Amino acid sequence: MKKSITLAETAGFCFGVNRAIELVNSLLDEGKKVCTLGPIIHNEQVVQQLADRGVVIAETPDDVPEDHVLVIRSHGVPLPIYKELQQKQLVIQDATCPFVSKIHSIVTNASQKGDIILIAGNSEHPEVLGIKSRCSNAAYTFRDDAELSELLKNNPELKEKSVSVVAQTTFNTEIWKKCLEIFKKDCTNATLFDTICSATQSRQQEAAELSEKCDLMIVIGGLSSSNTAKLFHICSGHCRSVLIQTADDLPVDEVKAATNIGVTAGASTPADIIKEVLSKMSEIQNNENFEELLEESFKNSNINGKVVKGTVVGITPTEVYVDVGRKQSGIVELKELTDDPNAKPEDLVKVGDELELIILKTNDQEGYIYLSKKILESRKTMEKMIAASPKVTTRRRRRDDEDESEVESETVESTEEKETVVFEGVVTQVIKGGVLVACDSVSVFIPASQCMLKPKQQLDSLLRQKVKFVIIEVIKGGRGRVIGSIKKLAEKTFWDEIEPGKTYTGVVKSMTSYGVFVNLGPVDGMIHKSELSWDKIKDPKDVLSIGDVVEVRVKDVKKDKKNISLAYKKAEDNPWEILKNSYPIGSVIEAKVVGTPSFGAFVNILPGLDGLIHISQLSLDRVEKPTDVVKVGDVVTAAITNIDFENKHVSLSIKEVLKAQAEAAAATEQPVEETAEEETADAE
Repeated sequence: MKKSITLAETAGFCFGVNRAIELVNSLLDEGKKVCTLGPIIHNEQVVQQLADRGVVIAETPDDVPEDHVLVIRSHGVPLPIYKELQQKQLVIQDATCPFVSKIHSIVTNASQKGDIILIAGNSEHPEVLGIKSRCSNAAYTFRDDAELSELLKNNPELKEKSVSVVAQTTFNTEIWKKCLEIFKKDCTNATLFDTICSATQSRQQEAAELSEKCDLMIVIGGLSSSNTAKLFHICSGHCRSVLIQTADDLPVDEVKAATNIGVTAGASTPADIIKEVLSKMSEIQNNENFEELLEESFKNSNINGKVVKGTVVGITPTEVYVDVGRKQSGIVELKELTDDPNAKPEDLVKVGDELELIILKTNDQEGYIYLSKKILESRKTMEKMIAASPKVTTRRRRRDDEDESEVESETVESTEEKETVVFEGVVTQVIKGGVLVACDSVSVFIPASQCMLKPKQQLDSLLRQKVKFVIIEVIKGGRGRVIGSIKKLAEKTFWDEIEPGKTYTGVVKSMTSYGVFVNLGPVDGMIHKSELSWDKIKDPKDVLSIGDVVEVRVKDVKKDKKNISLAYKKAEDNPWEILKNSYPIGSVIEAKVVGTPSFGAFVNILPGLDGLIHISQLSLDRVEKPTDVVKVGDVVTAAITNIDFENKHVSLSIKEVLKAQAEAAAATEQPVEETAEEETADAE
């Protein structure tokens, strides 16, 4: 009887896990000491391999060694722990999966608006614990449709209040569909977010389809892995299924007896363990030429689109030959190696290099597999761009309409600012409304308004220039488009760096009766009228004009409201500091009278600083009203008698000056009798 074995195309590491493992290995390759908060993934073999390389597992922030880089695993961590790590000022590398970060963003925003959060998933799973910690409002979890029904029954208020629903990234897609039906029927006020990872959905769907065709399914993965457990549950519903961690766990008798065997693996299962399992199955079925059956199974499967690793074995002026471990020779044409038409293959790769490639097509007659490095890089870059984009729109053609112009769109938009991912590319073309930037074979459109042009600068000046940008929207399907922004990156950098006390050079943009708006580059700030000068002014136009280039100091920043308060007046011109340094109590000054209230006279001591001469201190004689002695505009001589720096009060006295003058005059004058007596005595 002819036997077959089929390996699921999606078996093995997902994007998030692969990203985390690559991060840890790259840090180790750099010679750094690495620590992970909990096991980096739910796979004992991988964890042990990393431990053999020196990776330390910390259970709490207190366990992290001082000289280690701490890597946060793809599940993420609860918010209080993240804040604790920051407070400890540890060196952190965050490998939280972008799909998990997206859920954090959703529940944070929804909670702040007052929504109750419902989470589909295992309440004890690290990912769910991290999600729940971002909920500032009430939050509930449910494992399946039965628990959801019970939750709604026990909490009838959920049917009336505003509710937002998310799912653990590895949640069972079939159970999720059942839960959606319940929400549509019993909780119509709920806002539903389908946050199950796209790779998880594909993996589960393929596992279901494959297990329907097999009489034995081998599911490879860690026993504590949530997504592996879900794969096993799905496969078990269609045929006899076995969950194993390594090749040693294979059920020998069942493998021998099975006719059609399917193999899949969880997102935390590395490729070498999958290969080891397949090799062991080959040994078990050695007498039945199982290796040939396995090769036939691979040959018959749709391998186009699969990602493989190949070693460069030859280089020509137009092609690169690689060994991908198959009977066919691998060919990478120059156009599939790079976007640069002037590049030479020998400048890009050398014999012995290992490349990650994607299979484009196979030609069994010629014995070739055509591969692409460029498309794979483009795909990875696109995945990063989608994960980094605050807005993702999916367009689909209507099923009942042949006109492709008729499409329906679904937009997922995050109101919370995501972790900034900076991309870099070269401006290749100026088109209507903006420019096109090539970034790892992905064409990114940057509108003119987002190009951060200087005054009178034209778009043509950006051609062939390297630019850095962030993604602001991804449109998938139809004539999809990736939209980037140089300006948003500049704004993000600006907001990250700005703080009170910093000085900037800006241009006066507009003026109002209460202040001046200054353009600081990517954003504007405002100088309130009171911060234009230490002296009192009636109109900001008395100090500045539109177009003036000014140096300003940041007085206050409210990043949540995007408000910046600026000061134009110089700190060194502060009259109170001048007073403290140059005018001690007892100083006699000349000052102009600027006001005469009933209780005394105000005099201007320094620009922007007035003092009070109380009515009792205006003269040696009793004064009925201040205007009997002084009037506005008079310049008087007065002594500083008291300074209250805390309450900003200065007291002066004309009376004290007059007293001092009288005493000095009296000291220089002598009585006539004393003078006559002295003259008589001198004559005698």
